[in-house]
Amino acid sequence: MTQALVRPTSDRAIAGVCSAIARRFDLSTNLVRVLAVLGVLFFGWTIPVYVAFWIVIPSE
Repeated sequence: MTQALVRPTSDRAIAGVCSAIARRFDLSTNLVRVLAVLGVLFFGWTIPVYVAFWIVIPSE
């Protein structure tokens, strides 16, 4: 069973967006964080997307 997309109150580095995505898709939190950092380095649109997810994804 897949979990809902919510930002956890624990396991947050900044806002819990990567942790929420990792839980939702049953991935490693560190993998999602590394992909997010690589996205910031190679694609400029990753930061606005992260902020949008921070606003849209509800907190646990």
